[in-house]
Amino acid sequence: MSTQDLWVFGYGSLMWNPGFAHTEAVVASLPGFHRSFCMRSIHHRGTVDNPGLVLALDEMEAAQCQGLAFRACPKSHDQALADLRERELVSSAYLEKQLKISLRDGREVEAVTYVIDPHHVQYCQIDLEEQARIIAQAIGGRGPNTEYLYNTAAHLNELGIEDDDLNWLAQQVRKLAGD
Repeated sequence: MSTQDLWVFGYGSLMWNPGFAHTEAVVASLPGFHRSFCMRSIHHRGTVDNPGLVLALDEMEAAQCQGLAFRACPKSHDQALADLRERELVSSAYLEKQLKISLRDGREVEAVTYVIDPHHVQYCQIDLEEQARIIAQAIGGRGPNTEYLYNTAAHLNELGIEDDDLNWLAQQVRKLAGD
């Protein structure tokens, strides 16, 4: 990776709302992690009294997560990192790491990646049916939890990235929420 490049790996809302200026967006994969609704959201998609769920990268041997890699505009690296940290590290449930990802075009780069801290109080492992019930009713500072799920699932489908769990959740949540 050139010292001029700042890459960021997005696997959830960063894919459809990166929140920083970028010069490139490429489908990429990250080994050793999977996308999962394993973080209780008490700020953006839920509240302390009624937590929602958001996606996080949960470490898992032999797993691989596909998402989007963004190359930040060179003159805005500091601002991009500041904005990302304000958004992603709001409750310290995510850990900021530099991880090697593979871009669809064959390049390998190091990317700023936000992964779940499995020791944090917001970390959870619950079955898909319970996830659907929570997502169908939670609302937080950035809006309904359903919107987060629907936008992420739709964007993955547009990119040709298969995520059977997210597709099942979107279908089930639509039934539960009456959407």
